[in-house]
Amino acid sequence: MKRIIYIIIFVCASAPLFAQATKELQVEGIKVIFKRTDKAVATVNLCIRGGVTNITEAQQGLEPLALTIALNGGTATINKDALAAELEKLGTEFGADARNDFSYMTMTCLRENWDRSWALFADAVLHPAMDENEFKLERERMVSNAKQLEADPDQYLRILATQQLFEGTDYAKRPGGTPATIEKLTLQEAKDFYKYLLGKQRIYLVIVGNLDEKDITGKVKSTLAALPAGQAPRAPQTAAIKQGVKISNRDLATNYIVGLGNAPKYYSPDGPLFQFAMSMLYDRYFVELRTKRSLSYAPSAGYNNSYIETPAAQLYITTIDPKQSLEVMTAIINDVKENGFKPKEVENKKKSYLTRYYMTNQSSGAQANVMSTCEASGNWRIFDEINSRIGQVKTEDVNRVFNNYLTDVQWTYLGKEDKVTAEDFKQPVAKLPASNVKQPKD
Repeated sequence: MKRIIYIIIFVCASAPLFAQATKELQVEGIKVIFKRTDKAVATVNLCIRGGVTNITEAQQGLEPLALTIALNGGTATINKDALAAELEKLGTEFGADARNDFSYMTMTCLRENWDRSWALFADAVLHPAMDENEFKLERERMVSNAKQLEADPDQYLRILATQQLFEGTDYAKRPGGTPATIEKLTLQEAKDFYKYLLGKQRIYLVIVGNLDEKDITGKVKSTLAALPAGQAPRAPQTAAIKQGVKISNRDLATNYIVGLGNAPKYYSPDGPLFQFAMSMLYDRYFVELRTKRSLSYAPSAGYNNSYIETPAAQLYITTIDPKQSLEVMTAIINDVKENGFKPKEVENKKKSYLTRYYMTNQSSGAQANVMSTCEASGNWRIFDEINSRIGQVKTEDVNRVFNNYLTDVQWTYLGKEDKVTAEDFKQPVAKLPASNVKQPKD
């Protein structure tokens, strides 16, 4: 009972926070998405569209490398050490990262230090020093990280799955790079690429905090408005998810499996609905695979939106009994397809789903990151609409999207080869005609 009361209080308390107005501004050709909050911390994300379409295969790793040394390596008027010292004194943090569809440079600061923090951020963006020593240090760090990813079976499984699914397309490229590609990158390439990236047609700003709209407009006009128009990025090549199996042998204590299935795009009407359905599949996996059968410590199911033009239903498990695990994972999907999720199950899930959504998006940084992804997905307004969208979810709609989209699964396996055969990787039943789906009961 205490948990239920807590959820109700939390959701009610969070709704006004997320209901605060978000505005879209156009400032000298730059789109600015501004969410005003009452928080003492403000976050700015300067996002750059394009992701893997901005780079060639040989340039994998170049985007995060260029953005990081630009933002953290000092400027034409303040060296790296002095910049780091002032940021520490202010309590301001800079960061940069690159994803498959967009990259970003971010700044988080205390509201009281907003003016000076913005000045330092804008100076770093517009006038980066990008010296040779900083470039070499960051390149070495990235090479080390890339090698660690390939050594980690969990991460390597996902690399294998991506290569299998997107072979020959833009999404097969790795934004963070491979050890081989990063080692060959040069400082001049980074400088030229950074200049190429920063154009008004490619960037947008997401700002969250207790800030003034006129002040934001003025700051953008006096700084980032000086950027050239540049070129808009092209759309990535995509690949349809097809049935398939890839088995890779590695002598591991446990075996790693991931399945990627069809899913609607996040900005489509079915996107958030399908994400909700996959969160319900997660619950069934947890109960059946972990609690009842002890087949895995952390089975999961979810909606993978990290490839915006080819999102996927993601099925995952680590297990010492892959044959039985695969059989149960597929059987659970088929049971949902035939009998559907129950109305009571859907209603109960709404509360916990929204609670988790609000809890994970409490900070200004988290809100800025989700809105950045929503905008890259085609509509930043999804972030503010999620409460009403989930609140209006009907059981028949959840069952419809689950039945329609989760059809073909591409499986990837990393572990002991003699533990499985290709025949163990079953496919869900095909899309059932509506007449064959039983009416769910409480």
